[in-house]
Amino acid sequence: MSLIECRSLCKDYQRGGEAVHVLDRLDLSIDRGSYTALMGPSGSGKTTLLNLLAGIDRASSGELLVDGTDLAQLDRNQLALWRSRHVGYVFQLYNLVPVLSAYENVELPLLLHDLTAAERHRRVVEALESVDLATRHGHLPRQLSGGQEQRVAIARALVTQPTLLLADEPTGDLDRTNADAVMDLFGRLHRERGQTIVMVTHDEAIARRAERTVRLEKGRLATVEVAR
Repeated sequence: MSLIECRSLCKDYQRGGEAVHVLDRLDLSIDRGSYTALMGPSGSGKTTLLNLLAGIDRASSGELLVDGTDLAQLDRNQLALWRSRHVGYVFQLYNLVPVLSAYENVELPLLLHDLTAAERHRRVVEALESVDLATRHGHLPRQLSGGQEQRVAIARALVTQPTLLLADEPTGDLDRTNADAVMDLFGRLHRERGQTIVMVTHDEAIARRAERTVRLEKGRLATVEVAR
């Protein structure tokens, strides 16, 4: 069953008075519970597509439905509320707040939700345990390794129990050992929780961890490869 439907999806930007077509009539379906890698050369539209799926940006035309919701029909406030409930986003450079502890960074998105302090605490502890950081609650980002910082960022993305987990080059700033550990975690989340994951990467070895690799070229679907 499709969780995401892109139909003739277009995204244009103005550059020096000229329209640049970043996504050009893209048709793409992504199933609920699937694990998809997005690949393609720089400028092919990978991160643009990820930001549209997250509700961070808006399409110029076409349809984008996520879990039955037409994102084009939501106003700015509705889109922010939808994003807080349905999307977890993992960035390449972690985007942790440096003066907040690991616990506080993970708790941050829950402050937008109508939850008791006890429920917030339960969710934060559970999220940190799920990424094997149960003993690092009080550590600041500077007291953690790069791999640990990224795992805190993943816990923050998971703590709202999102419908969709999006990741933009999540291993791009890590060495191979830490990259493998993060990808092992993604695989476990997919297998054990049935988490829907869409991940942008330039690394073929990382892409092979996913069930399916979608390649974009010049804003259009080039190929779809299913893992053997």
